[in-house]
Amino acid sequence: MTQDLLPVTRIPRAGLPPHALVVGDPERVATVAALLDGAEEMSYHREYRVFRGSWKGLAVTVASHGVGAPGAVLLFQELAEAGVRTVLRFGTAGAMRPEISDGDLVIAEAAVRDDGVTHQLLPPEYPAVSSPEAVLALQRAAREAGARHHRGLVWTRAAFQPGLLPLFSYDGAGLAAIEMELSALLVTASLRGLVAGGVLVIDGANADELVDEDTTGGYNPHRDVVAAGVERGALVSLEALRLLAEGEQA
Repeated sequence: MTQDLLPVTRIPRAGLPPHALVVGDPERVATVAALLDGAEEMSYHREYRVFRGSWKGLAVTVASHGVGAPGAVLLFQELAEAGVRTVLRFGTAGAMRPEISDGDLVIAEAAVRDDGVTHQLLPPEYPAVSSPEAVLALQRAAREAGARHHRGLVWTRAAFQPGLLPLFSYDGAGLAAIEMELSALLVTASLRGLVAGGVLVIDGANADELVDEDTTGGYNPHRDVVAAGVERGALVSLEALRLLAEGEQA
């Protein structure tokens, strides 16, 4: 019998564990899956790569959504259709406050909806907020792992680099980090009745501070301090999923 697959991501309509961790990079999803017991690749279509396995006895799904909210929201919607009920996003971001350093984790309490897609789904007044239990589980997991972390608001913005048009800036608004997909997850989760949240590894300055590639400095996420943060963040994210599942049973 042909397996019933969802149309965009080609993930199976049934059989995925209900607790999921999502990341942007298909390569990173394989790295995270390697931390699981009995990891099995379920599908790989376009930017959407999906594994299932077990973390400390909890069955989990790990999936990649690519770069940018318009494509990512398709994965989030189809994960919900496949029966996933809890989703944490684990990604990278630029710091928006001087006390937040490369390799630090930022746990998102809510996100600015500048993502390029959700304004076509809902009015701008509709909030993009993390589930409180997800925030607390991520914070507890980070504390127990000894990972330097911060809580705060995140700016999800569709444009990565500035072009000819001036971009509005939230500098001075107290935001913690800038990234590209989280608000789409949080809005989808609210609409679908999911538990959702996000933890981000700081990999450099925000996009508007980039300098030419030919100069010293500039944006370079491929550094040891970022790699160490990603390793910590993966463990924190998986442990937070376990804590959330544990809380469901309490």
